[in-house]
Amino acid sequence: MRVPLLDLGIQLQSMREEIVTAVTKVVDSTTYIQGPEVVSLEEEVASYCGAKYGVGVSSGTDALLVSLMALGIGPGDRVLTTPYSFFATMGVVLRCGALPVFADIDPLSYNINPEAMREILAQDKEKTIKAILPVHLYGQCADMGAILTLAEEYAIPVIEDAAQAIGAEYPDAASGKWLKSGAMGLAGCFSFFPSKNLGGIGDGGMVTTNDAAFADLLRMLRNHGAEPKYYHSRIGGNFRLDPIQATVLRIKLKHLEQWHEKRRKNASYYNKLFGQTPLVEDKRIVVPTAVYSKQAIEAGGHRNYHIYNQYIIRVQDRDALIEWLRSHDIGCEIYYPVALHEQECLRGLLNTGRFPNAELAAQSTIALPIYPELTPAMQEYVVEKIVAFYER
Repeated sequence: MRVPLLDLGIQLQSMREEIVTAVTKVVDSTTYIQGPEVVSLEEEVASYCGAKYGVGVSSGTDALLVSLMALGIGPGDRVLTTPYSFFATMGVVLRCGALPVFADIDPLSYNINPEAMREILAQDKEKTIKAILPVHLYGQCADMGAILTLAEEYAIPVIEDAAQAIGAEYPDAASGKWLKSGAMGLAGCFSFFPSKNLGGIGDGGMVTTNDAAFADLLRMLRNHGAEPKYYHSRIGGNFRLDPIQATVLRIKLKHLEQWHEKRRKNASYYNKLFGQTPLVEDKRIVVPTAVYSKQAIEAGGHRNYHIYNQYIIRVQDRDALIEWLRSHDIGCEIYYPVALHEQECLRGLLNTGRFPNAELAAQSTIALPIYPELTPAMQEYVVEKIVAFYER
């Protein structure tokens, strides 16, 4: 049996005609930069996330970059973030001429640990940390209540890296409400890379915010800092979202909640299957920890406590297991094999120290197929082969 890590072709089949019609309409309109499709998507994504404003940009990376640029982050500044994420989280900080400062992750959720953040902020006597950049990794929100408390205490803005977590919810104890990623900090940054739960047919991104002035500044910066046209009071960039991506994403957005639910169902079935083996009990496999699932059950109704952009397990003898799975036509991937503080481009820039939880994750985790169209039979085959590997 073949089980790919991701199969976008199956997803496309049910909406191909609608997408082709919508893209053709954009082509025929000859409005190829910005335009009504982008504006409509901005409004729809903002509404979905519970934010007032959405600003479409060219990628998730540029969403992060333009947000830091809007804050004026530059040389001499530092940004507090996680050492375990996709490179863009750190890359945008470096591109602004600033430096990252890392706080280790929680070993089960893989998200940044607020207690580690507190220790770092307390040591920042010269107040060089100008932004906090938490990542909602793999589709689960970081502990934003604790993070926002720290941000308020130290008067530092929070930019949420929600590239993998559109629609993921956080149980806010202060308000008693479930808040969605991208609507809790000053801004939330999303990626529409094709593999995301909400993915386009190319690159794309979005920044959400509840701050009208910040939204206006983002719109100006994404268009070379021009306001009005040809008058540049700020240096921006070409970060505009393609209207063809916008029209495709508007179609897909209507299906997003259903896709989230199917991914959660698949994750639950994986956990059940692994739980029926000795692998979990003897710690040869650690299945994902859905931190807010208990609160979701207690709240009743439908809650996106985790949207499972990836289904990550921690395993023993990882590299051999990956080779074994691929030899049996099972797709898998490492997210991420090198922690950010160990990346070569940082050498000579700063002494980062060690972050054992991030390093352990980089050395021992793999992603298994989790896409909505995955069948129970395919999942059973995946688990069967993993069990067979450890029983050899």
